[in-house]
Amino acid sequence: MSSTAALVVAGVGDMDWPKVGTDAVRSAFGVPAAVYALAAVGLNVQYGYTGLLNFGHVGFLLVGAYGTAISVDQGAPLWLGVLVGILASVVLALVLGVPTLRLRADYLAVVTIAAAEILRYTVLSRSFQPTTGGTQGLKGFAEPFYRVNPIPSGRYGPGSITFNHRQLWLMVVAWGLVALFTVLLWLAARAPWGRVMRSIREDEDAARSLGKSVFSYKLQSLVLGGVIGALAGMVTAFDGSYVNPSYFLAVTTFYCYTVIILGGRGHALAPVVGAVLFWFLFQGLDTTLREAISSDVISSSTIAPTDIGAVQNAVVGLALMLLVVLVPQGIFGNKKELMVDER
Repeated sequence: MSSTAALVVAGVGDMDWPKVGTDAVRSAFGVPAAVYALAAVGLNVQYGYTGLLNFGHVGFLLVGAYGTAISVDQGAPLWLGVLVGILASVVLALVLGVPTLRLRADYLAVVTIAAAEILRYTVLSRSFQPTTGGTQGLKGFAEPFYRVNPIPSGRYGPGSITFNHRQLWLMVVAWGLVALFTVLLWLAARAPWGRVMRSIREDEDAARSLGKSVFSYKLQSLVLGGVIGALAGMVTAFDGSYVNPSYFLAVTTFYCYTVIILGGRGHALAPVVGAVLFWFLFQGLDTTLREAISSDVISSSTIAPTDIGAVQNAVVGLALMLLVVLVPQGIFGNKKELMVDER
């Protein structure tokens, strides 16, 4: 064995592998995975069940988060702030869906991704800074949420995988919402409503020929998925009691697509299993790279610590391509249900 190879092997041995596993598991079951699971549940309603190509799903997270944060920051009670965030997502879905859902699928895709970016730049703009906080964001608005926390102060969890009482309270609420909507959608998928949604996804002309109002069902799907996405945005805002426009980049939407495709499009459990696996691998890669750099397994001149985020995005993009090509049905999906009507 060459001296270089020996140094690499020694460096690998010096890496803190328990930390890699701890960080990966904490993220897989913590707030990040819960947020993406909830957001992916909403996107699964639109894309998985109905075949809508919403490339701006992060816009619903943004209006949910900022609708709640701005309302509470302006003195409204928390329950009213949550209601404002939900109503904002409904309005956004109607504004985007009414003019586009009668057209081909690519029109909705273009409009939604553009709308999400417009919204992000709007909250960033100097004109709205007194209300939205601009680049500084808003903070402190989530304290009413934590004041009703029934969990006593302390840290909870097995071994080194622990969460403080605030994190645990948010996790209980977030995963509770994921469980609630997963069960409701599982039941809905077996009801007439769900069967109509699937028929629209596979052949909307056939559904229309049977007397179904395709436009109405599509709009229902966009609204329902948007509301669930808005709730995911609120969880993001409550985590740390802070919201910033940088939380709502376009890449978030494509992470949600990765979660759904990994789990299996159109299956109720796909967002949950996909989010857990995604964040386990995503955070595991992050910690592994940092440990490899600190142990000189990877030279900092090859990958600098500041480049790790870009490497993660590149790996996610590659993984998404491979999933679409090699395992398009995902873990739970069915190849027979992969057609998307794009007329």
